Amino acid sequence: PLILVSGPPSERLLLGSRPPAMMRVAQIPLLAALLAAADAFAPAGFSLLPAASSRAALSARAPPAVAFFPRVAPRSLSGAAPLRSARVAPSMLDLSTADPKDVRVFVAGSTGYIGRFVTKELIKRGYNVVAFSREKSGVGSKKSVDDVRADFVGADCRFGDVTDMESLRSVGFKDKVDVVVSCLASRTGGVEDSNTIDYQASKNCLEALSEQGGTHYILLSAICVQKPLLEFQRAKLRLEQVIQAQDKVTYSIVRPTAFFKSLAGQVSIVKGGNPYVMFGDGQICKANAISESDLAIMMGDCITNKDRWNQVLPVGGPGAPVTPLEQSKMLFELFDKEPKYIKVPIGVFDGIIGAIDFFAGFFPKLKDTAEFARIGRYYATEDMVGPSYGTTTLKEFFKNVAENGLQGQELGDQAVFGIKGE
Repeated sequence: PLILVSGPPSERLLLGSRPPAMMRVAQIPLLAALLAAADAFAPAGFSLLPAASSRAALSARAPPAVAFFPRVAPRSLSGAAPLRSARVAPSMLDLSTADPKDVRVFVAGSTGYIGRFVTKELIKRGYNVVAFSREKSGVGSKKSVDDVRADFVGADCRFGDVTDMESLRSVGFKDKVDVVVSCLASRTGGVEDSNTIDYQASKNCLEALSEQGGTHYILLSAICVQKPLLEFQRAKLRLEQVIQAQDKVTYSIVRPTAFFKSLAGQVSIVKGGNPYVMFGDGQICKANAISESDLAIMMGDCITNKDRWNQVLPVGGPGAPVTPLEQSKMLFELFDKEPKYIKVPIGVFDGIIGAIDFFAGFFPKLKDTAEFARIGRYYATEDMVGPSYGTTTLKEFFKNVAENGLQGQELGDQAVFGIKGE
């Protein structure tokens, strides 16, 4: 039977996917295959319709400001939507003019896929970076304290628990912090994990920053909260609402589309001459994924660029959105392989989800399994498209992988079929 291993809903890497996770759906061959194929077209982070009370609260509030990046001139932000006045107290540090060495930036989730690139980008810019992580962190908790310190030369590496306020206060925020960048994401997308990490842990960091009189909070969210149908999306959206409702610090909420890493899962499959797995005709969902380095640059600029303060910022990679069918053609061409496909009807997914939901009424442990199946279906059917930004295209990424392999993509426990990028 097929063993499916995935990562947080926002980095799930199955046959080829997009968002991190560490749950297992074992001994369910068809479900595993479906989830894997769906995840191939998943969005970059995690981002359901709010409960009735949440909907009421939303309707009673003014809509948040949303800035869109233009589709011309990579990394150019001219033409972004008008902004609300930034809420900056006179006593706060002016981040737009401050010397980076005088700005302490706390990165939560620093050893995660995007968090690692963001941390390195901030170090390169000369910020006083606090890289906060668990003592055993990274994919599969394989990184030791020494590994983290070696990876983040130039940063103040601290170790603790983002779910524990005392740990945050006494270790992470033992010195005054000016900016928080939260790259936290749940590993499974299950109900408890989503609320513990996607909501509460990032909220803890916001509270710690506010207590100290900090200045700015940057959240790595996900484009898919725009159509929230999943537990982790509800959690992220609830956090966004908390951030926008407070007035102690300014904020930037970044909603990326999809990560390149997440699309790498089927590279080895095609290279080996095996069929590419997709739903329907391969054109029911599309995405303009963004590279990790481009996203890190964009998030780093949120510190100094006033046009990005108090904004919700959807962002995708450069160029037109690409369908699964177009992705497959890129890979077959790169490896000079005859196109072969396994096409799965979406209706099969609905039958499986219904069956799991039925049995979950008798076996509560299956509730998360049903949620994982819904996550797979979502990624197989929903577009993940955002305003164009950056310089690295998906085709360039695939070409680099074709020439140099998957080494460095760190799929690890988020891979299936032995596709670990090692």
